[in-house]
Amino acid sequence: MTQRYRLHYAPDNASLIIRLVLEEMGVPYETALIDRKTRGHKAPAYLKVNPAGLIPALETPEGPIFETGAILLWLADRHGALAPAADSPERGAFLKWLFFTSNTLHVALRMRFYPAQYVGDNPAAQAALREHLKGEVARHLSLIETQAAEGPGWLCGAERSVLDFYLACLVRWIQLYPAAEDNGWFRLADWPHMQAMATRLERCKAVRAAIDAEGLGETPFTAPRFPTPPEGSAT
Repeated sequence: MTQRYRLHYAPDNASLIIRLVLEEMGVPYETALIDRKTRGHKAPAYLKVNPAGLIPALETPEGPIFETGAILLWLADRHGALAPAADSPERGAFLKWLFFTSNTLHVALRMRFYPAQYVGDNPAAQAALREHLKGEVARHLSLIETQAAEGPGWLCGAERSVLDFYLACLVRWIQLYPAAEDNGWFRLADWPHMQAMATRLERCKAVRAAIDAEGLGETPFTAPRFPTPPEGSAT
């Protein structure tokens, strides 16, 4: 491997965030499909790339990177794009909201989508956890919305950042998953700065490329539908 990246992905998984950023940066990359139906993310070959057995992983000339937030930060620093520079006065604020999104908001969504991993097989306990996390997710989004209203250009503003692509994907998944549950409690219009960001992103070339690659539909963030990837579902 020289300078080309290899993104290990499954359609509409967290790898979508990385795909969008790679497309926005215009850097060359190739993809390796992980078949989650056959637990390809737990296969020995993949565990050599990401020992945590999660998606995504990005192979780079310096070795593989995993964890969504880490990949985003590495790409932003390596390519000098989509984030405040290391010596920027805005760097600290950017980092705290990137890590809040990764460590708090994203984790809360993961717990909603996979409650059995946290409370076991008891359906009542799973339902209670999901219900509780509705409020937590809404609270986390409100914190981000409040910060966006204060005007940093890299958070739901005119200047796109890795954080915008991350948040747009999370907003997408809040509306779609878990599939068996009514997600009508969520109204994107309740967070107008994020709604405006999502609308803007749907018009950019990076998102159009991801729509084609993963079958996301014409409005993947503001009015999402389940993906119909051209290679078939890997989930």
